[in-house]
Amino acid sequence: MRLPYVPDAPPTSTPEEADILARVQARRGSLGLIPLDRALLHSFPVTDGWNSFIGAIRTRTSLSQVIRELIICRVAALNEAWFEWEHHAPLLQEGGFKEEAMAIVRDAQIDLSAKVHEGLISEVECAVIRYTDAMTKTVTVPEEVFQGLKEIFNDREVVEITATVAAYNCVSRFLVALDVGENNQ
Repeated sequence: MRLPYVPDAPPTSTPEEADILARVQARRGSLGLIPLDRALLHSFPVTDGWNSFIGAIRTRTSLSQVIRELIICRVAALNEAWFEWEHHAPLLQEGGFKEEAMAIVRDAQIDLSAKVHEGLISEVECAVIRYTDAMTKTVTVPEEVFQGLKEIFNDREVVEITATVAAYNCVSRFLVALDVGENNQ
């Protein structure tokens, strides 16, 4: 970490800060504060907004666990955010992704079409990866990539997929820039 982590259960100086800390602790549950929280908690207002936004992305969208975690893991791999990868790859595998498919998600240069033909990933997963790649690598999404996603998902799901990619690009950039988890330098 490029900054010192705040103490686990950092001191608060106002009731508002105490409320923010309590919300983060409630979201984490028995896991307790993770290094990401202990980096964010240098700024209670940022932590509060982050907790609300990322909490909604993680727990309140209509996306399946596989689609959500596929997006998060692909963003992590593309941005080399290994702390993010280590926390989300097990969730993707829990959703049914086998080791061969995980290697595809981790490889930014892989020929996705060939892997669909080999039966290692589905057309749906391929469309999500292509969309995630476009948003992460170039920001601009080619029309054919967007239409590929739109043919599979409804408008709400497209918005939620887009928000998940955007949110986890934010997360990965924060993690890498500050070397949270000491996995990125």
